[in-house]
Amino acid sequence: MLYSLIKYLDSLFTIPGARLFQYQTFRATLAIVLSLIIAIWLGGKIINTLKKHQIGESVRNLGLDGQIQKTGTPTMGGLLILLSTLCPVLLICKLDNIYIQLLLTASVWCGLLGFLDDYIKVFKHNKKGLKGWFKVFGQIGLGLIIGCTMCFSDNVVVREKSNQEPSSTTIQMSISNTTTPSQGHDVRNAKTTIPFVKNNEFDYGWFTNHNKTLTDALYILVAIFIVVFLSNGANLTDGLDGLCTGVSIPIIVVLGILAYLSGNINYADYLNIMYIPSSGEMIVFASAMVGALIGFMWYNSFPAQIFMGDTGSLAIGGIIAAFSLCLRKELLIPLMCGIFLLESLSVTLQVAYFKHTKKKYGEGRRIFLMTPIHHHYQKKGLHEVKIMMRFTIVSIILCAISFITLKIR
Repeated sequence: MLYSLIKYLDSLFTIPGARLFQYQTFRATLAIVLSLIIAIWLGGKIINTLKKHQIGESVRNLGLDGQIQKTGTPTMGGLLILLSTLCPVLLICKLDNIYIQLLLTASVWCGLLGFLDDYIKVFKHNKKGLKGWFKVFGQIGLGLIIGCTMCFSDNVVVREKSNQEPSSTTIQMSISNTTTPSQGHDVRNAKTTIPFVKNNEFDYGWFTNHNKTLTDALYILVAIFIVVFLSNGANLTDGLDGLCTGVSIPIIVVLGILAYLSGNINYADYLNIMYIPSSGEMIVFASAMVGALIGFMWYNSFPAQIFMGDTGSLAIGGIIAAFSLCLRKELLIPLMCGIFLLESLSVTLQVAYFKHTKKKYGEGRRIFLMTPIHHHYQKKGLHEVKIMMRFTIVSIILCAISFITLKIR
């Protein structure tokens, strides 16, 4: 809104400095500052409001150190993350951008899904929350929206190079981000990026003998799986003070940088990566979300004054899923989101092994002391701050490796 207003006013009155808003890097910097300020300023007010209405976490005694002390801590803090992210985005993003629209949809969709879950737990005093099938059904719905948009929208295209060598570009064009179209043409396709491979574009049509209908169906199924996996993975990771927030920040940072590079024709050509027109705008959204998460960490770090609840964790997972699909970097998810994968696998393996041994030996046995796996380390005596910091460090390392796949092929 503010972006369009300033652009309009500048066309009428030539406002000094107004053209700064044309630069994605300027708006990204402004977004992270605004979201951080909003999160820190609004956080205290939300915490006091939640305390006033006794909207606190109900904690089961699982024998974990310091767990009972968290009873009554305000929850549904995901509202703070979403408000701090969406306010700058609505102000300074290009809202007609298809990728921003998909990210906004993922934020609101998963945020509402998580809010329903938290509402049932807190106000209806039902610890199980939203029915599992309903939650998965909601995640499938978002996957369908993203998958169908990526397949059928005329605004979702990639630039395919022609056989003719492109002309040389200048450093000034790279910095200004006002690029001229390279030789090639924009097409809708079902291609994605393969990490660590030199010719790193893979077409889903390879599985379907390039049948358009089957390829679109396959891509939509992949989109659904990614949304379900990441939103649940982030939800499982939200079990210690600051854990999900600390793990998610490096992921969003890398996705934001990849969006900027993929959306800039000169950088994309230099790095020999897929050029995705209009995708650079997502760096503004990523910056706003990073600021919101850092601001939330101000209150969520140990000892937490507020928990994000499913409102936050499901939204974070859904946004990361939408980001990855929009950037056609979904094959990077096992590496980049390795912590989410580890948390999900630990639960899956634990449940499967318990059921198998119960059927075979008459009593269930466990691989881990407790799952998700961060609780396993708690049971082994590690303090939750140490676990949180180590998981965050691992996430940073995994994200760094994901980023350098741009050059390691």
